[in-house]
Amino acid sequence: MMAKTKTSHMETTPEFTRRQYEFAAHIRDPEHKPAPGEIEDRRMAIYRELFYNNVEGFLSSTFPILRKLYEDQPWHAMARDFFAHHQAQTPLFLEIPREFLGWLENERTAQDDDLPFLQELAHYEWVELALSIAEETLDRDNNDPKGDFLTGIPVLSPLAWHMSYRYPVHRIGPGFLPDEPGKTTTNIVVYRNREDEVGFMEINLVTKRLLELVSENNTENGEQLLNRIATEMSHPQPDIVVNGGIEILQGLVQKDIILGTRNRK
Repeated sequence: MMAKTKTSHMETTPEFTRRQYEFAAHIRDPEHKPAPGEIEDRRMAIYRELFYNNVEGFLSSTFPILRKLYEDQPWHAMARDFFAHHQAQTPLFLEIPREFLGWLENERTAQDDDLPFLQELAHYEWVELALSIAEETLDRDNNDPKGDFLTGIPVLSPLAWHMSYRYPVHRIGPGFLPDEPGKTTTNIVVYRNREDEVGFMEINLVTKRLLELVSENNTENGEQLLNRIATEMSHPQPDIVVNGGIEILQGLVQKDIILGTRNRK
């Protein structure tokens, strides 16, 4: 009895589908994947440029600072590497920058001449787009922006994201290229206000801790949260922390980072 031979997936794929795979593979990686033989190169060149330029242009507009820091050759080498090898998980064009960020963090092989802050700067720049298209809305009805933070429960905007970086990403540009992380972390809150404008604000450790507690809290009022921070700091005068924290919360309301207060249910 003759042994059965194993057939590959491509051998059982219809001819038209195989041609589509060849076409797409060449568009993504023209240096290593030949074009379908029956299509003249002049026509293929139009598709090669169109697809790549669309993706690269969107990356450049989403990561403008990163783009300025790279000469043309290394930038296009990185963009083409992403275009050729990353398998996107969504067809949505606005998700390309997030796919690029994930590729930088999880798939790309680091290069000897990489900027040390490459991933952090890319994340910082991506956040602006992510917030601008986020579908969450600000609750205007169930929160009092003039509420008393001593007795009321502070409410954090769903469109306010606080994060920490090893590098001072908000200062990086052609005139400032740090070789090493900062001596302390850089804490930033990025937010979208009621006018749908995206803003950035550097915050200190106390404000960062306050936002962390507010984001996790459903029962404690502002005074209780701030007293907890004073305890964590072993501060000899908790009232100073509480009074300063109330001023911080009131300032954050003006930026729609804190929406106000709500009463206990």
